[in-house]
Amino acid sequence: QVQLVEAGGGLVQPGGSLRLSCAASGSIFSIYDMGWYRQAPGGKQRELVSTITRGGTTNYADFVNGRFTISRDNAKKMVYLQLNSLKPEDTAVYYCNAHHTMSDYWGQGTQVTVSS
Repeated sequence: QVQLVEAGGGLVQPGGSLRLSCAASGSIFSIYDMGWYRQAPGGKQRELVSTITRGGTTNYADFVNGRFTISRDNAKKMVYLQLNSLKPEDTAVYYCNAHHTMSDYWGQGTQVTVSS
């Protein structure tokens, strides 16, 4: 099993930036494909933001449009999501995910609010 703890959320103005981090513990981090998901307020479904495989291949949702960058540091058991050019519609709780075969693990989430 793996435990995930997100950090780095907060309130930022439109056009601003944040760097989210996810600290993993409890298992061999390097075997997991990692991802960031988000859930916007108002009962919307959780949606994929970005993933990075254990081999370092990255994938982004269309709405990212070059604004976000995912990265991982296997030695530190960390995954990061750099958020740039934030928009009000990026407001959501951002969740870290670890996936391996049929197992999925989630963090508790970190709130990102984009507002002037």
